[in-house]
Amino acid sequence: MITDAQLSSLSTKVGAQLLENERRLVTAESCTGGWIGKVLTDAAGSSAWYLGGVVSYSNTLKQALLGVHSTTLAAHGAVSEATAREMAIGALETLGGHIAVAVTGIAGPQGGQPGKPVGTVWFAWAWRADDDIETRVAHEQFAGDREAIRRAAVERALAEVLRLRL
Repeated sequence: MITDAQLSSLSTKVGAQLLENERRLVTAESCTGGWIGKVLTDAAGSSAWYLGGVVSYSNTLKQALLGVHSTTLAAHGAVSEATAREMAIGALETLGGHIAVAVTGIAGPQGGQPGKPVGTVWFAWAWRADDDIETRVAHEQFAGDREAIRRAAVERALAEVLRLRL
């Protein structure tokens, strides 16, 4: 299982890269319940590179705060590539900043369904590129209990911010 020390180290690296590139990060979280924001704000000085985030556990808040379309939720569900992408774009447009990360998934132990078992997590990263917004999405199927799945999701979300090198 991913440890607190590993998440702290990752957060420090993300912060250093964001500072170096003069970028600010925002988050849109569902299954991680604000854990990404918690890990980021555990780092002293994080206010210089982390603006904040939205924890939108319900579909209602995904729509109201992040602009996820009701048609997206009806067609694909909350745990989907399309919803993750709209969450990331919505966070960037609503909260500002340069880079957004969004996470939506099924941490369990209940909630799994055919095609979307417990451990299914969708990620999206959105960033400003000139006058446009670019996105990247990823899907992971994590194993373990609720905590292990959520820790792995936080790690994956932040590790990709480093890989973007924006």
